[in-house]
Amino acid sequence: MSHTVSSAAQKFGLAAVRALYTEVALEPKPGLVSFRDCGSHTDMNARTFMRSLFALRGYFPRMIVAGHAGAPFAVLQNLGKQAEARMLTATDGINTHRGAIFGLGLLCASAGQLLAQGLPFTPQHLRAVLLSTWGEALTQRANAAKLAAPVSNGQRATRRFGLRSAGDEAAQAFPVLFDVTLPALQAALQAGAGDRAARVQALLATMAVLDDTNCVHRGGLDGLRFVQTSARQFLQAGGVLQACWLAQARAIHSALVARNLSPGGSADMLASACWVASLITVDLEAPLSLQGARATRQSMPSEPVAVAVSALRQSRLHGLLHGVRNDGSGSLKARFEFAA
Repeated sequence: MSHTVSSAAQKFGLAAVRALYTEVALEPKPGLVSFRDCGSHTDMNARTFMRSLFALRGYFPRMIVAGHAGAPFAVLQNLGKQAEARMLTATDGINTHRGAIFGLGLLCASAGQLLAQGLPFTPQHLRAVLLSTWGEALTQRANAAKLAAPVSNGQRATRRFGLRSAGDEAAQAFPVLFDVTLPALQAALQAGAGDRAARVQALLATMAVLDDTNCVHRGGLDGLRFVQTSARQFLQAGGVLQACWLAQARAIHSALVARNLSPGGSADMLASACWVASLITVDLEAPLSLQGARATRQSMPSEPVAVAVSALRQSRLHGLLHGVRNDGSGSLKARFEFAA
């Protein structure tokens, strides 16, 4: 493997881990786990997500290398299954990042293929390479899933209500991610919103349109419609540009928790959008640190920082973090090591 490919795999892989951390650190995040609370979940908390995140730290570089080699989809799928097994081992059987393993993993493979073709990292090129390299296999996979007996909660919800699945999204190069989530994130930043507010805006914009099968599994079609309607009302009222956006977003969080609803699919889209945004202007020759640029730094409200540090210190994998500290801005600074 060339030095350039190895360096890119490490940098793009680090960005993927960082994006997943950004997602779990974000608050408010309606119905979802954060360092503030467990959302609608009783079987997982932020510590669970941190254990999962570290278990996956070597997966994303592997997908980038495989993508650079133009590996068949079956190879990518096998890498994903291995990563899922590591995740379940780390979380004692709890599914924290299955959606990200699939979606963000495919995007990492596409980034590797971009590098192989000498193409710039842009959303348009990323989607084009995904479709040209693995689009046919993804379409076949999505069509086969429609004919086979459902094996997951998401597949059962998709089949029962005729919804678009995660497989359908992938086969079309993630239209919600690139047409809704990422543009909402970028537009909010351009409008002057801070990182935290921009990410909330992107999440709610996604919740307003995504057929999130996690919500259907937990609350039926009425549950999904409640999530979508709540998000649309928030956006129509001005989103994060309204003065009371924080209180309004937390009110939606409380409403979703009361109904046991958790838009996990939207959270996966947000993490992927943060990853893409962080790499649009990446310099492969320059070091990529956890601090990053304004649009990618890992910020979260100062209130949960002590909880986050406590979670890391109590984690069995705390030894993989070095120099965790609160820099006064509400950010956790750390150096990740990639390992098998």
